[in-house]
Amino acid sequence: MSAGASGTRRTELLAALSIAIDLGLGQPAEHVLRSSVIATRLADRLGLSPQQRDTAFYTTLVMWIGCHAESHEYVRWFGDDIAVKQAAYLVDWNGVPYMRFLMGNVAHGSPLPQRLRVIAQLMGNPKKHLGDLVHSHCASASLLAGEMGLPAEVQTALRATFERYDGQGGPAGIAGDAIPVEMRVAQLADLVEVHDRTYGPGGAEHLVRSRSGGQFDPAVAAAFLADPEGVLEPPAGGDYWRAVVEAAPDHHQPLSEPDLDRVLVAMGDFADLKCPFTLGHSRAVADLAARAAAALGLDEVDAVRRAGHVHDIGRIGISSRIWEQVGPLGAEQWERVRLHPYLSGRIIERVAGLADVARLVANHHEQPNGSGYPKGLPAAALPLADRVLAAAVAYESALEPRPYRAAYGAEEAAARLRERATSGRLDAASVAAVLEVAGHRPLKAARTDGLTPREAEILVHVARGDSNRAIAERLTLSEKTVRNHVERIYTKIAVNNRIGASLYALEHGLVARGS
Repeated sequence: MSAGASGTRRTELLAALSIAIDLGLGQPAEHVLRSSVIATRLADRLGLSPQQRDTAFYTTLVMWIGCHAESHEYVRWFGDDIAVKQAAYLVDWNGVPYMRFLMGNVAHGSPLPQRLRVIAQLMGNPKKHLGDLVHSHCASASLLAGEMGLPAEVQTALRATFERYDGQGGPAGIAGDAIPVEMRVAQLADLVEVHDRTYGPGGAEHLVRSRSGGQFDPAVAAAFLADPEGVLEPPAGGDYWRAVVEAAPDHHQPLSEPDLDRVLVAMGDFADLKCPFTLGHSRAVADLAARAAAALGLDEVDAVRRAGHVHDIGRIGISSRIWEQVGPLGAEQWERVRLHPYLSGRIIERVAGLADVARLVANHHEQPNGSGYPKGLPAAALPLADRVLAAAVAYESALEPRPYRAAYGAEEAAARLRERATSGRLDAASVAAVLEVAGHRPLKAARTDGLTPREAEILVHVARGDSNRAIAERLTLSEKTVRNHVERIYTKIAVNNRIGASLYALEHGLVARGS
């Protein structure tokens, strides 16, 4: 395959993705990049092989890619997914401190009666409930890493993200050298970056000494403690982005066009997993927007399609507590929502060859009459390609359910777009093109691979984030029957959690738009 004309490198995309991960973890930009630099230095001091060093580098860069897939569940237990992840960095997730942390954060910010109900539910079986979160994170991280073209060794290491050297972690409870050394390095690098930045000189050393032999491998801890200043020293000029890109094993190899698209698709899938109701949103927007751009004869069809895949990556930086709110948003919450296109643009803008994509994603909620966000740009500042993407986003969003409304039917969505074109909130020519290419599209044939029609129906509900009880009520089945169906479905499609089922349903055309 020929190299991509853009010259974009995989690690630039992973570095951009890491900024989104930072936002979702409640950490400042470049936390993950700093951690990756620390990990490579530790790998060198430990005398790891070049392959192990590379695996440690990539593992640290994407080790938290799976946690945003469970934001929905974090909201259920803790109220604010980002706040609890930020606070968790300063607590040892084991023993009494761990239990104290849980009790202080369960249903945080909710009225006392609701907090007590959620605490009772969680503490009824904390090992199972939290274990499910851990297992799903590790499995989804490994799946997404594979979709981004990362080596099998990285995918294997990611399955051990929550394991501990003393065996008190999960999901498998493995210990010592059974945990891949690359993950043992990544775990320490991730935490020492936060503790050094939070507590200043000596903070990281105290952390490592106190957890050596517990959470951390003593050999990795010793390598850090032998030269903490050298391990933590900023790169020349303090440019962590450049340091990470140059440290990448493939930094001299631009992606081919198909590989570039593959990574962008995976990034969009990652963003969509933030909320169950947005599953497949970015793929649908990318397809619709590209076809509408082609129908209008635009030269930017590829840029529009690629922007469609990553336009919502900034959503990661907004708490799912806001995205899943049923009632009206307050002024502060609405300001957070208005920020997400700006975050999307900032995440993409440093990637070589994607300047047009960055512009498009930053403008996907701007409106020709100047009433859009985040900047309120006038029509003169919005190229036709930007207007097409905005119309495609509006159409596909209408077809999807939201916590505060049901999904619109195709005709209702079309009427909604026409009304917005009339009011100047959307461009009339773009709306016409989007509706033309969206008209009465046949559903893709579902490759069910042995699933019965009932199993395929239940799989869609699982992918949407519905509980077994909710599925049972909707389909007039017993909860036990639904549970048995789900177990058979997982066996047939070779997955073991909701995220795997969601990705399968998406890949095989089972997620019907507007359902």
